[in-house]
Amino acid sequence: MSEDAVKGASNNERLIAAARGDNEEILLEVFEEGDFDINFQDGLGNTGVASGGCTDVLEHILSHEDCDVDPINRLEKATPLHLAVRIEDQEMRKYIVESLLEAGADTTIKDKEGEAALDYVPEHDEETRALFRKAQAQASISMDDIADDDDDFLTGSGSGSDDE
Repeated sequence: MSEDAVKGASNNERLIAAARGDNEEILLEVFEEGDFDINFQDGLGNTGVASGGCTDVLEHILSHEDCDVDPINRLEKATPLHLAVRIEDQEMRKYIVESLLEAGADTTIKDKEGEAALDYVPEHDEETRALFRKAQAQASISMDDIADDDDDFLTGSGSGSDDE
């Protein structure tokens, strides 16, 4: 999209264009002006999060409180994580995948082929595979394993010394 075309577009269209072009200046203008949907989908169902390879803009989008990190596109029923693992440049792929996982991307969603994003990670890319293992391990921690401060209804130390 040319600079003039971006200026005449809606803020939702400008957001997508900024994400695709990694144009932080346009994105920040959209954020400042408001009246946009951070989860706006283009004709294929992709959002700004699914812009692959656009690091500066991606961080801004992911930090937006209403950002959905797992929108499913229309064509492939793929999430941004599915698209990110297909980035050819290994360092860029790792960076984008790590950003999405840190933002809470769901590693279990399957695309129209029945594949999870991890299924598309090249076999030789151990660093990205390790990011998935870490995210899956964190996701598998049961809420029962986390200390709960709501157990305050119990009185005493539990040592039995209160029974005197």
